[in-house]
Amino acid sequence: MTVLLDHEIPPATAWSLLLRAGRDLHLTARQDGANCTLLLFAASDRVDRLNIPDTLKSQMSARICAPMVLMSDRGTALASVTGSSLDWHDCITGHSLDHHAAALGPSDYQNDRNSWRRSARAGLLSELRKHGRDRADLHAGVNLFSKVAIADDERGSLGFVPGHAVAGDWVTLRAEQDLLVVCSTAPHPLDPTWAPGAVRAEVRPAAPYGADDPSVTFREESARALDAAKAVFA
Repeated sequence: MTVLLDHEIPPATAWSLLLRAGRDLHLTARQDGANCTLLLFAASDRVDRLNIPDTLKSQMSARICAPMVLMSDRGTALASVTGSSLDWHDCITGHSLDHHAAALGPSDYQNDRNSWRRSARAGLLSELRKHGRDRADLHAGVNLFSKVAIADDERGSLGFVPGHAVAGDWVTLRAEQDLLVVCSTAPHPLDPTWAPGAVRAEVRPAAPYGADDPSVTFREESARALDAAKAVFA
């Protein structure tokens, strides 16, 4: 398959790209335990962005998996999860903050160079500012390659599931409209260790699809969101 862009996102760094409608973003974990925190924005409308609560509620799920549709604030499809080697991507615990990295001890570039511990928040903000955005544009995202589950305690807390992803696990997103994609490879906020992994990003032409596409037939709400996205480019 034709690869239009091939980029390696190093561990604990951030990256962004403008992804055109009708293209696939194929992400592959390069090391065991990799995490990729993902934010999505409609490129044609500055205020329309990924809405995790609506995405989950309308598709009766507490996780992201194929063939779900990632929906915007306006109920429009931003991207479809067309395939994945994993059946669970976390989307309810948010991204790591500065105190998550600081809890593991002091770290700075002067002493640690490229191993400097930086939170997902720091990386995401750095990328957002390249596109004229800032803190107000941070939103609930998806922690690709990560899983959380109910912990065995009286509170029913959420706990990080170690070993969920291994090197070679992958997920493919099909852009349903022009997108700004922002991501960080910092560890999951509930991961008690600091062992970030690299993620390979490939952009490919997406195959045309019709009414029998799994994302279209998944739920009526999914089909409506995809129809709304088509109307953007009608």
